[in-house]
Amino acid sequence: MAVLSDRDILARMKDHPIVDPFEEKNLTPNGIDLRIKEIMLDGEVQPEGDFQLLPGEWMLVSTLEVIDMPKDLVGNLWLRSSWVRKGMLSSFGVVDSGFNGTLTMSGFNAGPNPIKINVGDRYLQMVILEMTTAVEKMYAERSGNYQGQRGITPPPRESGSTM
Repeated sequence: MAVLSDRDILARMKDHPIVDPFEEKNLTPNGIDLRIKEIMLDGEVQPEGDFQLLPGEWMLVSTLEVIDMPKDLVGNLWLRSSWVRKGMLSSFGVVDSGFNGTLTMSGFNAGPNPIKINVGDRYLQMVILEMTTAVEKMYAERSGNYQGQRGITPPPRESGSTM
């Protein structure tokens, strides 16, 4: 696999819009920053505003950007380091080939101080990797659990779960 540079990403975006909406100011040398569209705190989705995540609190966020990953690319998700420096821990993941939708990611304030978080903040960086060969079966054909999701999508409830 090879990491796509900013130049590669711009070229690929002309043929296949990988993120929508795309703003070049969110392009990094080797990826794209993704912004928060909404925040779920205490089970309530907040589509706008500024919030404080207190020490020990957990949240879910969804991306503003819709991802449409082509069959020869995969996205690797990272929490932006500015959040890590504040004490935020988050889930990480891979955006599979063929995935289409928004992303839902978690956040946990492991630090000693409240963390200010706003709808619209850049939260994740997606590093885009080119695979050595295109996939045989895309995300929708393998599992596709979150294909087409829009907005925060909590995990499915398990029997006996309190979530």
